[in-house]
Amino acid sequence: MSEKLFALDIGTRSVIGLILEHNHSQYKVLDMVTEEHEERSMLDGQIHNILKVSDVIHNVKKQLETKHGPLSKVCVAAAGRALKTKRASYEISILEQPLMTDEDILHLELSAVQQAQYQLAEEEQSNQMTHYYCVGYSVLHYLLDESEIGSLVDQQGKKAKVDIIATFLPKVVVDSLLSALKRADLEMEALTLEPIAAIQVLIPESMRRLNVSLVDIGAGTSDIAITSEGTITAYGMVPKAGDEITEALSETFLLDFHKAEFAKRQLTNQQTIEFEDILGIQHQYQYAEVVNEIDDSISDLAASISEEILLLNQKSPQAVMLVGGGSLTPELPRKIAKMLNLPENRVVVRGIDAIQPLTNKECLPDSPEYITPIGIAIAAKQNPVKYISVTVNERTIRLFDLKQLTIADSLLAAGIQVNKLYGKPGMAIMVELNGKNMTLPGTLGSAPIIKINGREASIQDPIKHNDHIDVIKGEDGRTPIYTVEDVLGNTPKMTVHINQEVYQLPLPVLVNGHEVPLDYTLSDNDRIIWHSHYSLEHVLKQCGFDHVLSKMRPFKITLNHKNIKIFDYIIQVQKQGKELQLTDRIHNHDQLTIKQNESITVEKLLEQVDKESDHSIQVYFNQQPVKLTKRLTKVYRNGEIIDFNTMIQPDDVIIYEDQTEEPFIFQDIFRYIDIDFDQIQGNRFKLIKNHKEVGFLEEIHGGDQLSIEFDKTSNPKLPQ
Repeated sequence: MSEKLFALDIGTRSVIGLILEHNHSQYKVLDMVTEEHEERSMLDGQIHNILKVSDVIHNVKKQLETKHGPLSKVCVAAAGRALKTKRASYEISILEQPLMTDEDILHLELSAVQQAQYQLAEEEQSNQMTHYYCVGYSVLHYLLDESEIGSLVDQQGKKAKVDIIATFLPKVVVDSLLSALKRADLEMEALTLEPIAAIQVLIPESMRRLNVSLVDIGAGTSDIAITSEGTITAYGMVPKAGDEITEALSETFLLDFHKAEFAKRQLTNQQTIEFEDILGIQHQYQYAEVVNEIDDSISDLAASISEEILLLNQKSPQAVMLVGGGSLTPELPRKIAKMLNLPENRVVVRGIDAIQPLTNKECLPDSPEYITPIGIAIAAKQNPVKYISVTVNERTIRLFDLKQLTIADSLLAAGIQVNKLYGKPGMAIMVELNGKNMTLPGTLGSAPIIKINGREASIQDPIKHNDHIDVIKGEDGRTPIYTVEDVLGNTPKMTVHINQEVYQLPLPVLVNGHEVPLDYTLSDNDRIIWHSHYSLEHVLKQCGFDHVLSKMRPFKITLNHKNIKIFDYIIQVQKQGKELQLTDRIHNHDQLTIKQNESITVEKLLEQVDKESDHSIQVYFNQQPVKLTKRLTKVYRNGEIIDFNTMIQPDDVIIYEDQTEEPFIFQDIFRYIDIDFDQIQGNRFKLIKNHKEVGFLEEIHGGDQLSIEFDKTSNPKLPQ
C-alpha cells in the first residue's frame, strides 16, 4: 500500500517542499517546490523571524496543495548547522580510592560532558545548561597522571582525566521550528536532523562501518557528520559555505549579491561567464579566469572544512561526500582531497542519483542540493526523532530521543551535576612532620544511590517513556583517625653495637615535644618530630646503661690541697676511637666502646703531675745489669702512707712529700739480686767494686762493676 509523505527543508536561502510516495521500501518524488526567503529571516539554520519563515512555508504548502490536496502533517529537520560541538576535560584525584571501575569512568565522562554544557551556556550568555540537548559525545583521550592511556579500568595513580567532544542541539531551534509550522497550519509528523537525513539516504547502516565524512555545504554554513564502526560518531559545523564564494565574486567583480549568486551558478555548467557590474559595464570571462580570481576564498572554505573534519575524526577519513548547493563550488573537492591527503577520487560530490531507494531519479534534477530535502522525508519516516518524558526526583524532564537514552542522559537534561552526586570526602586534618606540612585526607564519600521505578540501577541503564528516576546523593566521608604509625609507616628499629654486644631500639617520635608510642592518635595541627638517630644519652638509657650516665663526669681528686682533673670522664664512650659527648648523635649500626677510668696508681698519678717519684741507677753484678731505685717521694691518702702501686679513686685526698736524695751503697744491691745468705754464712768473702775490695757502705754509681769473692775453701752458690 502506497503512502504520501510531505517534507520541508527549511534552509538559510530557501524552503524546499516535496511530496514523496512511499511504497514498501521504494520512494518516488511526486512534486517539488522551492521558494527563496525575501529577507534574511534565517541565519545559520536558526529561525530569526518566525512570521516571515512561516509565510514562506505557507506559500510552499499552498502550491503543493493545489495538486495534491490538503496537507496538515509534515516531516522536517532541525538544521545540522544548529548543532553545537564543544571539547571539554574533567579531572579527578584517585590517590586514595580503589581501582577504577566502568561506572567510575562513566561518571568521569559525564562530568566532562557537563563541563562542556557549562562552557556552552557561558558562551551563549545563559546560565541554564538545560537549554541544550546533548545528542552525543566521543572520548578523545584518557589520561593517567598526565600520560595518555588506552583505558582507565583497574588503574591506580594520582589523577585521572578524560578529554571529550560533545554535540548539543539548542532547544530554541526545535521550539522555533514548531512555532513556524504551527503558524502555517502544519503539525510536525516526524523530526530528524539534517546531517542524519543526508547520511540516511547516502550512507546506509551497512556502510557505516567505514570512516566516511559527509559534508552538506549550504549557503551560510557547512554541516559535517562522521560515520565509523557502524554508527554516526560526530557532528560539526563550519560557519562558511556558498555565500563565501558569492561574496568573493561580488567584491572582485563589483556585483550585487544576487548577480554574484547568478554568476556563481553559471560556473557550475558553463565555460564562459557573462554579467553586468554595478557600473553597468558588461563583462565576459572564461571559467579559469574567474576561478583564479576567487581561488583564495575557495581555498579558505576547503581549509575550514578539512580542519573541522580532522578535529572531529582525529585523522583523515577514508572518504568524503559533498552534498548541498555549495558543494558545486569550483575546485573544492580537489582542494579538500589535497588538504586531507586523500586521492582525488575519494572526495566526491553526490547527487540524487546516489539515493538508492529513489525510483524516478531520471525525472529529477541531478543536483546535490536536493539530497537533504529528499533525505528528510525518508529519514523522518524511517528513523523519526521523538520526545520522551521521564520523572527525575519528582521533576518531569523531556528528552530529545536521538539515540538509546540512559539514566545518564536524564541526569544531564535535569541539570543534575554528576560530579556532585558522590559524597564529599571527610574533612582532612593537617599535621607537621619534621617541619613540613602534611594533609591527612578524610574518608571518601559513598557513591550515589540511583533507582528507576523503585529498583536500584546504574547510570548506564536505558530509560523509556514515563520512567520514574530517583537519585540520592552519596553520604559524605568522615574526618579521619590517624596514628603516628599511619603517618610514618613501618618505622625500622635502630641497631647499635656496645662493647661488641648488639642492641635494637625503636627510633624516637615526639609529638608536640613529648615522646609518644606509634599507636598515638593524632589531632589537627599536631607537630611530629621523627629522626633516624638518637643522642648518646638516649641510647645508653634505652640499652640499660643508666649507671654509665652517672659516671660520665670528670675524674677529680685533691692533690696537695689543689683540685685536679685526672680524666675528662670517669667512664668514656668512644666511637672509632673518638670520645663522645652525651648530646652526640648515634646512627644505625654505630660501634660504641665503653671505657672505664675508675682508678689510677700512685705512680701514674705522679707522672701526670710531672712529679719525679724515684731516683735510679744501673750497675752490673757479676757482669749482669741491675737497676737500683730509691724513692724520692712519700705519698699519703687520708693521712695514711700508701705504696706507689696503690690505686687512686675519684675524690681521694692525696698528699705527697719530697724526700732527701741519698747515695746508693753496695749493700743496696742485695735487694735486687737472688742470694741465699744462709749458705754463705760463716764463709769468708770479699765485696768487689771495679776490681777493688770495698765495704757494705761503699757508695756505688751508675756503671759500676760489682761482685762477691769467696774463699776458695768454701763453695757457696752465687747468682750468675
